[in-house]
Amino acid sequence: MTELPKFTRTLTTVITRERVTLAKIMFELKPLSHGAVESALEKAKHYRLLNEPGAAESICLDILAVEPDNQEALVNIVLAMSDRFAKDYAVGDTRIQDFLSRITDEYERAYYTGIVYERRAKAVINRGGLNSYELFRQAMDWFEKAESRRPAGNDDTILRWNGCARIIARNKLEPREVSANDFIE
Repeated sequence: MTELPKFTRTLTTVITRERVTLAKIMFELKPLSHGAVESALEKAKHYRLLNEPGAAESICLDILAVEPDNQEALVNIVLAMSDRFAKDYAVGDTRIQDFLSRITDEYERAYYTGIVYERRAKAVINRGGLNSYELFRQAMDWFEKAESRRPAGNDDTILRWNGCARIIARNKLEPREVSANDFIE
């Protein structure tokens, strides 16, 4: 039996744990060893600090391919993906939600969901602000949910909630009034 080449031509775009098909060429991704996960997590954090969220996201995907429930990788991929909002990259909410739903700690899941909404709101406000008030309010709602579950002495949710409130006040954001003309039947 002959071995298949490392890449083959294809007409579809598919992303799985085993392979990535882009630009009509399929590459077999090389698996990360379990022993390299800790070091890879540090690299992902480093790339986020260097403002390279795409590299951090890629590293987290490699980690999650070998350790699908790695909580630190799940948090970091959510942060890396939401880092991209400000850069006008298309990042689907469904894709982020898939990773958020796998975070097992209720406090962290609520807290990072709030961060996603806050970052989306900041990106929207920088592009004109339509619906930014509603996004900030959703972030604040999630921070309140997280606040009720926070560990003793951890007031991060309060700091984030207050930050959202100040942005709303400073920018004089208000709820968007919805009229019957906003809907197409």
